[in-house]
Amino acid sequence: MPGLLLGAAIGLAVYILIYFNFIKGPKCKSERSLKGKTVVITGANTGIGKMTALDLAQRGARVILACRNKERAETAVYDIRKESGNREVLFMKLDLASLASIRAFAALFMDSEPRLDILINNAGVCEGDKTVDGYNLIFGVNHLGHFLLTQLLLERLKHCAPSRIVIVASSAYCNGRINFENLNSLPGGWIQDYCNSKLANVLHARELASKLEGTNVTCYAVHPGFVNTELFRNLSPWRKLLLYCIAGLFFRNCTDGAQTLIHCAVQEGIELYSGRYFSDCRAQEVRPHARDDGVAKKLWEVSEHLVDLAG
Repeated sequence: MPGLLLGAAIGLAVYILIYFNFIKGPKCKSERSLKGKTVVITGANTGIGKMTALDLAQRGARVILACRNKERAETAVYDIRKESGNREVLFMKLDLASLASIRAFAALFMDSEPRLDILINNAGVCEGDKTVDGYNLIFGVNHLGHFLLTQLLLERLKHCAPSRIVIVASSAYCNGRINFENLNSLPGGWIQDYCNSKLANVLHARELASKLEGTNVTCYAVHPGFVNTELFRNLSPWRKLLLYCIAGLFFRNCTDGAQTLIHCAVQEGIELYSGRYFSDCRAQEVRPHARDDGVAKKLWEVSEHLVDLAG
């Protein structure tokens, strides 16, 4: 028995050492106030989006939760208002799987909100069939929907510059590939589709930064770490159980996972890193296929065509 207790104590000590040194990740150090600023966060009714919204609300920002599910979003609004003491937290309906919904959201926002200082493209899916418009759901929501939303809100961001765009990507981009001949019907299954969409996020930030040069609008792709969120809620029960058992021990909680998003939204002095990929609150180099300017440019042009912005 003493041996078992000693072994358990050593195991716990090792786990704590690993967690705080390799899993938890750094905290955003900026104390910047956002009073007078307006922020839009997609998918902010849960997970790292909600924790990011809470932090920015605590800094005094007007925070708009752009979400598909009205009931869950209104619950999140109530929670964030209560915890932050900020009444300027609002819900606006947005379904990133519908180009019509994205256009309706953007039109309403432009008519009703005079400012947009920070846009955080956070929402994401990892499994599903097709969007309303017939696109691969993972590619359509994670990349195309946010691409269109960003384009439609860009003039307001430029008007309120200096302003920022944060695109939530993932280290899964490492295994992604962009096949322009089969962009909408990717053959690799949901894991490959997810990796491809995250590569598209990184390339989007890269090309967007190039197009925004001189506007005082900057953008950043973010890897939040491996976070225990509801992203995988639509998986089969056995896969979900297996993943959540692992996630409970070795993934970050949502507050820790939000730190790099918050860092890229508020940290002073990172403007020269526009278009770069951030992880653990610092700029990181990406693999060669994620910094291919030719692919990034072509993806932009193809995306414009797919969302009917070309011409």
